Amino acid sequence: MKIAVIQGPNLNMLGIREQHIYGAMKLEQIHQQMREFAEANKIEVEFFQSNLEGEIVDRIQECYGDADGIIINPAAYSHTSIAIRDALVAVSLPAIEVHISNIHRREEFRQRDLVAPACASSITGFGPFGYHLAMLGMTQMITDIANAKKAQEQQQQQQ
Repeated sequence: MKIAVIQGPNLNMLGIREQHIYGAMKLEQIHQQMREFAEANKIEVEFFQSNLEGEIVDRIQECYGDADGIIINPAAYSHTSIAIRDALVAVSLPAIEVHISNIHRREEFRQRDLVAPACASSITGFGPFGYHLAMLGMTQMITDIANAKKAQEQQQQQQ
């Protein structure tokens, strides 16, 4: 099982920027917690962060045939990027969107999320713990998909 974690703009500044909204934890600390969960559960996890929309689109496309699922925090691009939304739809992998803050309680422009409809689920407002919830959810989704494929193959063999 392989999960790609894709982080959008300004997330490299976690722990520095607007701590009253995003907290004091740095991105590398979040990734380390995710790495520990992955190792304990025999999951391969790969991390990517970019401030550039096109690089995020490229990374999503690279997941096709390489990853079983995507955890993505598109950050500000959530509210503006049809390209990221379309890339997620194109690769047709299970995806979970994560937001550290509750975007629905913030400025009006942040409440519009173009990426969420392309994802199986969204986790918002749990702080850095949202990434742990996403790892749990993605693990379950990938397992459920694999089990459904096995059941379908068994059914086809019986026919």
